[in-house]
Amino acid sequence: MRLLIIGNGITGVTAALTVRRLQPEAQITLVSDESAHHYSRTALMYVYMGHLRPQDIKPYEDWFWTENRLTLVEATATGLDVEQRQVSLSSGQTLAYDKLLLATGSVSRWADWPGQHLRGVQGLYGLPDLARMEETTRGIRRGVVVGGGLIGVELAEMLHSRGIAATVLVRDAHYWGSVLPAAEARLIDQQFEESRVEVRYQTELAEILGDADGRVRAVRTTAGEELACDWVGLATGVTPNLALVQGTAVETDRGILVDELLQTSVPHVYAAGDCAQHRQPGQHEVPIEQLWYTGRMQGETVAHTLCGRPTPYRRGVWFNSAKFFNLEYQTYGRVPASPQTDLATFYWEHPSGYHALRINFENSAGFAVTGFNALGLRLRQAVCEQWIAARTPVREVMAALGAANFDPEFYRQHESAIVQHFNQQFPEHATGLRRRKGLWG
Repeated sequence: MRLLIIGNGITGVTAALTVRRLQPEAQITLVSDESAHHYSRTALMYVYMGHLRPQDIKPYEDWFWTENRLTLVEATATGLDVEQRQVSLSSGQTLAYDKLLLATGSVSRWADWPGQHLRGVQGLYGLPDLARMEETTRGIRRGVVVGGGLIGVELAEMLHSRGIAATVLVRDAHYWGSVLPAAEARLIDQQFEESRVEVRYQTELAEILGDADGRVRAVRTTAGEELACDWVGLATGVTPNLALVQGTAVETDRGILVDELLQTSVPHVYAAGDCAQHRQPGQHEVPIEQLWYTGRMQGETVAHTLCGRPTPYRRGVWFNSAKFFNLEYQTYGRVPASPQTDLATFYWEHPSGYHALRINFENSAGFAVTGFNALGLRLRQAVCEQWIAARTPVREVMAALGAANFDPEFYRQHESAIVQHFNQQFPEHATGLRRRKGLWG
């Protein structure tokens, strides 16, 4: 089998390695114009902040690719001929395939603001963006970040690490309003305040203003306020990269449409990762999943199908994690930003504002736990996923809460305070805490 993979991110590389294991004689080629090697995209901010060197974010040494007979081609895929089964490259080369995997990832989503072409205006998605940021933030005093999601807080922290004053514009009433309940967002707002990062809520970008040399000098908000700055980071989300399939028979919507086998509308062409859109997502699941771990799962799943072992993609329990300055965040399962009629929610917060736990559960017979938000507390993924998958009653979860504690020996334990607060809020589900040796003090 001649397998051609467009993209060398986590999805493409996971697929390549899995195919190599399942079908040792396959001819595997990966094409990417972003870099000559695979790297950890989630670690870009730590290179800028000086915590890691560029070579530290390469999961595999250069010899790895030859050793595993994986051909890397650094070029842009410019054309797709599904009839002839071949892809044209910017180098003039044409690559034929028996099976094609589109793992083209995402591109930054901008709103066509006036002035977004100015020097010093950019997003952060890949290595070229990191290099651009290194150059354009050198010696500056103030930056503005537009957007209240994960990339927005990363950009703010990156600027803060170099002593650059930052202002963040957020259109919602609180941080990450489409994902986080207001209580959790308040803890993150506290992190902004402690780091002296100014946040303007319910504020949107209207225009980016430049100087005579074509560099950004200020932004104007929709309220008419002008904020002086030397750099603008646009963190308003990403959208699937559809450039290669436009004008072809491959069906698209917001992403490349795929079935449960990650097969596109064209035979022998598959799509996975950020660029894929599931035609029939599961209940409470989103059609486009743009996370590192779902990209890895999709890459591994589609590899089995590519090797003649049809395997439906099943995401399982939703999971995500992040770090907001000094505050760690984990989420498992279903934890919507706003109240839902079918869910009850328990929330505990430490007086310091550095630890919080939310547990959602069904408010009908069974009272099964559906999701967790943890801030400043590390929970064991396998335990939380098992509780959710098994539809464990909330009373049983609270009684065994110590089993989910990831750092029992190194972090102060809060289980007793959490359970006491739960019993006060939900006396009908009141429980005692099972003491397990080594799990809590």
